[in-house]
Amino acid sequence: MKAPVDDADAVRAIARGDDAALGALYDRYGRPCYAFALRMLGSERDAEEVVQETFLRAWRSAAAYDPGRATVAGWLLAITRNLCVDELRRRRRRLPAATIEDAAPLAADDRTDSAAERAIDAERVRAALASLPGEQRSAIELVYYHGLTSSEVGRLLGVPAPTVRSRLRLGLLKLAGILSPGDDRP
Repeated sequence: MKAPVDDADAVRAIARGDDAALGALYDRYGRPCYAFALRMLGSERDAEEVVQETFLRAWRSAAAYDPGRATVAGWLLAITRNLCVDELRRRRRRLPAATIEDAAPLAADDRTDSAAERAIDAERVRAALASLPGEQRSAIELVYYHGLTSSEVGRLLGVPAPTVRSRLRLGLLKLAGILSPGDDRP
């Protein structure tokens, strides 16, 4: 059977068991999903496993895909992102729990509150990001945390690059409002 040209048609064909359609989708989105996973995980082996699992899940859940909720690229990227987050959580659980006795004492010159302030700021930014609408949050995360360009994000999400830039601008303005000095700092 000839592989469908349209992404949504490809997903419908996958739901019917057409493995050629899955191959066509992999050919289109395997590399962007891999690049995204590699940036998140920093490991080629883990990124390859995530991409393999992404397309396995796409195969299994193709019938549940709703084109009204996301583009096919956005759907695949969301699967990839969720798998990367799961892997990062697994990594954290595998790390041995450090105790205060394990910590090396800092030199007197290095003992400042700046590390604690950075940690607090990082947590505030994470919480603020979580409060943004999904489209804005995704754009910011992909550009600022994963180093993608607005054109790359646009291709992954199936939207024009100017739309990505608009989402970035709106999201950053909302972040600025949420994180403005004096809102909840001592």
